[in-house]
Order: sequence, then structure tokens, then C-alpha cells
Amino acid sequence: MCRQSATVCLVKSPALEGVAGLPLVDRLRVLRDPRRRRGVRHPFVAVLLVAASAVIAGARSYAAIGQWSANAPQHALARLGARVVGAMGVRVAPSAATIRRVIGQVCPGGLADLTGTDPGGAESMAVDGKTARGSRNGQTPAAHLLAAMTGDGRTVTQLRVPDKTNEITCFAALLEPYELTGVTVTADALHTQRGHARFLVEEKRAHYLLVVKANQPGLHRQLRSLPWKDVTARRYDREIGHGRKETRVTRVLTVTGLDLDFPHAVQAVRILRHRTDLKTGTVSRQTVYAITDLTSQQASPQRLGQLARSQWTIENRLHFVRDATFREDASKIRTGHGPENMATLRNLAINKLRAAGHRNIASGLRHTSYEPFTRPLDLLGLA
Repeated sequence: MCRQSATVCLVKSPALEGVAGLPLVDRLRVLRDPRRRRGVRHPFVAVLLVAASAVIAGARSYAAIGQWSANAPQHALARLGARVVGAMGVRVAPSAATIRRVIGQVCPGGLADLTGTDPGGAESMAVDGKTARGSRNGQTPAAHLLAAMTGDGRTVTQLRVPDKTNEITCFAALLEPYELTGVTVTADALHTQRGHARFLVEEKRAHYLLVVKANQPGLHRQLRSLPWKDVTARRYDREIGHGRKETRVTRVLTVTGLDLDFPHAVQAVRILRHRTDLKTGTVSRQTVYAITDLTSQQASPQRLGQLARSQWTIENRLHFVRDATFREDASKIRTGHGPENMATLRNLAINKLRAAGHRNIASGLRHTSYEPFTRPLDLLGLA
């Protein structure tokens, strides 16, 4: 069984050591072909590259990927490493059925790790989960995918959460393969767990900023009772956008010596948000508490406010994009490892488009679709 703990996988997830800095083609060669040797016609890596290129060109389903493959010209198939037939060296594209089998069987943990971004050196990384609602199959629940993304919007990896458990059990498994020294990991209240804090600080030598809500009633009560009105370390931020005006007041308090019941806790954070709807004039107010092992020398109120907002990065720049742009929740891919591997290909497409300077992924997909058999291959670095 690989570290993709949702289902039994055909092979173990390959180690990331030795693949850093390698081109995508070389990284994919680390994966083992899950197919039986008998009857194999199309190169394994070529099939994966065909699927990745089609998704970058805008394909959302196996049928769309198969259609892209069937229409790919010879020069594109040559760059993809497609099968060669006959003395004339004609390239033959894999069929939709072949693509479906490979995507449904390939090791999902390995594919996610090898197509993601190395978080080493990143300032922060957010962890959050999303359910692919359309993947529900009869009595089998929809696939729930836990992902990690750097603060600048690069997806690191993802992991399918086992059907009979939740994200908490997968947090350490998601981050275990990576070097996280000095990286600040942010997560929502579900992951405000003492074991997670110890894992990050003691094993990964990372930092944490974790939201505290009522699921940790004792800790939440302790944070609420702190003397916030007397705090002088504060930061005011004001923004106008998305049809609203927002003011955030971030207060920070050092809590060492206060017997706060949480490992390695150094500072507590309270963020008071005032939002005014510019159309209706409705005013809303929200108070959010968080806790961190970062000292006041390592993180000012301004920095902690930025880290708290960076947790929204993964929701806005990954999960929302996959649903709104790639229509992930409407996808009916349900069998095998299909749901998580298609999500991984979408993550790869988002990473490549952002690396190419596309701030809007929908616009980037339209741009690649104008030359669907050259631009996606260029983004993947295929010679």
C-alpha cells in the first residue's frame, strides 16, 4: 500500500529524493507502469503526458482527453513520445479507453508528489481539503482530497482521505515526504491538534499558525479570556474589493508562561474583521483566534495577519479554480484512482499556467486552447 491511504495502490509511492530539479518527463519515469506487460502498446509516460497536455488545453473528462489525443498531429505526438508504427515511423495516439485505464490505475500518491512543487524555501504553506462531489458512486462516498499549497499559489501535493475517516488522520502523511525546515504551515481549525503541532515543530522543524475554534473548547476559552483590550501590538488593514469594504484589526499577545494548553505555543492572535457590503450597506463582524510557535521577533502582527489570510490561498487559488474553471464537482469520473488523479492533472495545469504568468486560470486555458497542440506541450517543457 502506498502513502495514498484511501485505497490499496498497485505500487509504493516513489521517493522524492533524487528527482528535485528534473524535467517532468524524467520525474514521471520514476513511476511504475501499473499495466500488465502483455498487450501493452503505448508508452506509459506518453499516455500521462497526453492526458496532462489535454487538461492544460481545457479537457475536463476522459472523453475530451481522448478527443484531443485522436486529433493530435504527428509533430505533437512525437514530442509526447507516442508509439511508433511501421517503417514510415507513423505516430499512433493512445485511445480514450487506454487513457482511462492508465489514469484510473496509476499510483495517485506518486503522481501527486512527482507533478507537484517542492515547498522547500517557501515562506508558508496552506493545508486544506475539498470534496469532488460528482465522484460519489452508489454507496461509496465522494472522494475527499487533502491538498497543500505554497503561499504564492503553487500546489505541492494532495492525498485522498480514506472514506471512513477524516483529514486529521492524513495530515502527517501528506507532509511527511517533504523538507519543511523554516516553512510556516497554516491550517483551519480541524487541524488544530496537539499531535500536528508536535509533528511540525519537532519532526519537520517547521512552524505553524493554526486557527482555534469551538472544536477545541478549552483552548478557545483560554484565548478568549486573554486581555486583548490591553494589547499594544496590533495591525490595521483596510481593503476594498469583491463588492465589499473590509477592515481587519490584528492583535498579538505572547503567551509563554501563561500555561496555555498547546505544544510550543508562543503567540496568540486575534483578528477582528469588519465587512461592509457596498451594495446593501450590510455590516458584519467576525472574530478569529489563532495560535503559533513563531516568536515576536520572527513574526510581527502584520506578518501573522498575512499568514492568517494565506490560509485562504488554497481555497481561492486551487479549490475554487478547480471547481469553477475545470467543473470538478460536475465531473462524473468515479472509478479506481480516477477522481484523485484527474484532480492532480488539474493541479499540474494550474501550476504550469501560473508559472507562465497567467494570473487568471480561465484566461490561461483560453490562451492555450488557441494552439492546443503546441502551447500545452511548451508549458510542460517537452522538446
